[in-house]
Amino acid sequence: MNDPQPPYLRIVADIERRIADGELRPGDPVPTTRAIVREWGVAMATATKALAALKQAGAIESAARVGAVVAPRRLPSRSAGGLERDRVVRAAMEIADADGLAALSMRAVATKLGVATMTLYRHLEAKAELTQLIADAAFAEIEYPEPPPGWRSHLRVAAQLQWATYQRHPWLPRLVSITRPVTLPGLLEYGLWTLRALDGLGLDPNTRLHVYATMVNYVRGTAVNIESEAGAELDTGMTSKQWIRARLPVDGPLIAQVTEPGADLDLESLFAFGLERLLDGLSVVLTPREARR
Repeated sequence: MNDPQPPYLRIVADIERRIADGELRPGDPVPTTRAIVREWGVAMATATKALAALKQAGAIESAARVGAVVAPRRLPSRSAGGLERDRVVRAAMEIADADGLAALSMRAVATKLGVATMTLYRHLEAKAELTQLIADAAFAEIEYPEPPPGWRSHLRVAAQLQWATYQRHPWLPRLVSITRPVTLPGLLEYGLWTLRALDGLGLDPNTRLHVYATMVNYVRGTAVNIESEAGAELDTGMTSKQWIRARLPVDGPLIAQVTEPGADLDLESLFAFGLERLLDGLSVVLTPREARR
């Protein structure tokens, strides 16, 4: 059976793959027409057509005294051409929301948008940059209320806002780093709003940073379980409480406590209980500088 794909398109696809995989980086020379003829065993006209197609797609460009090189990837800003970037980010978020991060790829986003995969690489460095952007977009969805008075109430609201964001996007906790934070607008806005809770307490910068990171990391650490718990409930048809009851000895003392009226153990209750205990602990650091609330 004859291959229905024209030879020049196979060459285009192979070079695009090399660019996508990082074998060829922006500014690197791409194979010349003579190199393409040797490597792919095609005619000079076919090699020329392949390079023309890559240039038309914006994957390569001409450089003085060098020849054809991989084109720089240009990410449009929000103020100029932001709609195109926002469409890409929104499509990526929809894929991650529906099927998880494992399903997210540049190819999947391109398919959803109905464009060639290489088109995305004109605007994004790689999937790593895309995941940063969807994390930032998720935090940018937060609508901040007027902060309540008192550091404890303020931090509680901040934690609840973060928790709600993770519930909307269960893939998000895996993209949030405490020790290597990404300085993008949505994430920065959350950090600045939260740190306002510590204003006027006389804390040194190191203590402020550790209080903030401790709270953010607690919420993130608990929220990491949201995605797996949702999958487990879907697979088993049982809530976490039902699953525990089904596996504990029927007559044991633990099952009696689990089934006791008012006893409940799920991620929501763990989050709420742990948050209050965390705030209790932070009061040791914060209340000497402020009257206990």
